[in-house]
Amino acid sequence: MNDQRPVAIVIFIFLVGVVLLTKLFLIQVVDDSFMKKAERNAIQRVVDHPYRGLVYDRNGKLLVYNNPIFDLMLVPKEFEVGDTTRFLDIFGITKEELIEAYTAARKYSPVKPSPLIKQISTTDFARIQDYLIDYPGLFIMTRSVRSYPLPIAAHALGYIGEINARQLESDSSNYYRQGDYVGLSGMERFYENQLRGQKGVKYKMVNVRGVDKGPFKDGEYDTASVAGTNITSTIDMELQRYGEMLLNGKKGSVVAIEPKTGEILAMISAPFYDPNDLTGADFSNTYRSLNSDESKPLFNRPIMATYPPGSIFKVVQSLIGLQEGILTPETTFACNKSLVACHNHPSPVNLFGAIRNSCNPYYHQAFRQIINQEKSSNTYKDTEIGLNAWREKVLKFGLGGRLGVDMPNEKGGDVPSSKYYDRFYGEGRWKYSTIYSLSIGQGEMLVTPLQMANLAAIFANKGYYYTPHLVKAINGDPNQIPEKYQIKNEVGVDSYHFDMIQDAMAQALYGTATRAIIKDIEIAGKTGTAQNPHGEDHSVFVAFAPKSDPKIAIAVYVENAGWGGRAAASTASLMIEKYIRKEITRPELEQYVLAGNFIY
Repeated sequence: MNDQRPVAIVIFIFLVGVVLLTKLFLIQVVDDSFMKKAERNAIQRVVDHPYRGLVYDRNGKLLVYNNPIFDLMLVPKEFEVGDTTRFLDIFGITKEELIEAYTAARKYSPVKPSPLIKQISTTDFARIQDYLIDYPGLFIMTRSVRSYPLPIAAHALGYIGEINARQLESDSSNYYRQGDYVGLSGMERFYENQLRGQKGVKYKMVNVRGVDKGPFKDGEYDTASVAGTNITSTIDMELQRYGEMLLNGKKGSVVAIEPKTGEILAMISAPFYDPNDLTGADFSNTYRSLNSDESKPLFNRPIMATYPPGSIFKVVQSLIGLQEGILTPETTFACNKSLVACHNHPSPVNLFGAIRNSCNPYYHQAFRQIINQEKSSNTYKDTEIGLNAWREKVLKFGLGGRLGVDMPNEKGGDVPSSKYYDRFYGEGRWKYSTIYSLSIGQGEMLVTPLQMANLAAIFANKGYYYTPHLVKAINGDPNQIPEKYQIKNEVGVDSYHFDMIQDAMAQALYGTATRAIIKDIEIAGKTGTAQNPHGEDHSVFVAFAPKSDPKIAIAVYVENAGWGGRAAASTASLMIEKYIRKEITRPELEQYVLAGNFIY
């Protein structure tokens, strides 16, 4: 009896083994229901993209908000299509587009999601959502695109688009992935880190048909996205809107600044475009169309176009001469047209008269005294010494380099140095007669419209400026804006020198820009005509108002519009009145600007 126990145990173990092996064979080979059940539920990692921060104007009016869009995502390993024709018809794509997207997705990763159709509108999503259950490996990822309640300020605000390979490579934060959206221009790009927010991640259970079966482990491992920080811009929506109306159909720019803070009230580049056009699924086609347009609507003239400053630079010359003691208010020169051309006005003139009448020969002679101070017995060397010393003073006015506005791609213009002329003419082979055109803001000198508006702010502030900027507050806190926009920049000219300059600029309107005069608002301004070798000259005007307590400084360039006292001065005057009075009392001047017949 005892001898039979081991045999019984062996038989029992054998039978149990046979049963288990048989069951295992049935599960693995014959019956695939367990495999299907395992496949029926899978964990899917879905990135939760945050909403970008909103952008408001200086008065709390919404400039930029978010609209939801949907990306149809594809997991190649799970993707199955039965009737290809039906699939293409439902989702509105071609066979070639499907093959291209699938091939790219599989190349990227067979198991990770890639976009099949990007930026599906709410309407199209409603149409296709009921069909998703029929196609394993497809799911929807929700994103957002920018929308604009008014089609204004496109160049200042900028636009977002899909990140490119170069940007991905340079992303040291490892935040971005292929297919992410990023700010590409304007404030969207400059304040990308604040506006983008923080991504979240959700893990959910889905069956083999892509049906959402709920969060994995009740969302224990999920992280919520954090919306981007809201930004209050310095832009005045109504002033921006009005300025774009005035420049419609023209080429040029307007930059208006609050002098006491450096806050940009309006930044207009014409021709402009509707920022809503660079959103949604048609972004690429629209961008190509705008980029190939001969009128260059994507070109940001206020910070990228460079022109000679023309007669407006005479004010800078006056201030440098006064500060150095080379000029006084009583310094008088004859309007000697044999030196340089000039229009008819009383002669001789003192400094006040030179500014009021924009006398070219006066500044030809004044500039010679500034440059040639007999620091060397060699005329060529003396001019070199004088030019370099003069240039250092000019640079303090924010010219000859980028101001540092909170936008990418700002140009710095140019204030030529002796090295420039050495390269061009040869060392010791140029003198004052070579460079005298600088005396009236012509020749090799170039400035941007933003720099000219900043000059107007300097004239208004009597000798200082805050770096122009487009951000007023971040997350409602004005102290969070970059520190450099809160620093006062002195130009090195004593404030009392500006008293006579401001008086002369106020009187200049009665000589060269009578259209700019506004009853009960005293404007101090200066016209200019920027020479253009390719056609009609550009009309230029800078001003600030009210003269006694400046609230706005402005620079206007209207390309190919001739004399500054017409197009530019009229436009600036209307913008000043709109900002200060909130209404226009001179409809006839408004119609003159809108008509745009400035040459005749």
